[in-house]
Amino acid sequence: MGFPPIKVSTTKQTGDVAEDAALRHLQQAGLRLLLRNYRTPGRGGGEIDLIMRASDGTLVFVEVRQRKNASHGGAAASVGCVKQRRIIFAARHYLLRFVQPPPCRFDVVLLQGERIEWLQAAFDA
Repeated sequence: MGFPPIKVSTTKQTGDVAEDAALRHLQQAGLRLLLRNYRTPGRGGGEIDLIMRASDGTLVFVEVRQRKNASHGGAAASVGCVKQRRIIFAARHYLLRFVQPPPCRFDVVLLQGERIEWLQAAFDA
């Protein structure tokens, strides 16, 4: 007599599913994916979930946040000052590759339950 299979879901797997949903949502809105999971070298750096290009040429740095429910402020509350600083640090590092950096903005895509909310220009550098 066997045991039923146990569904194992790591935080990474859960995050990947959320990023996939956010990516589809942004692509349907006309944004084009440039890079996924950009990380600065070394420890203590930053990470950007999605780097996208808008149709007007704007470079969009996207943070994807998922929460099961709205307790403790929900997904939006999890993008605090420290998280924003790390994203900005990574964006500045990414922008070093450009002689003339394009216009940029920082967006956040929130996934809560079945709902997706896209906050454009959610914070400034």
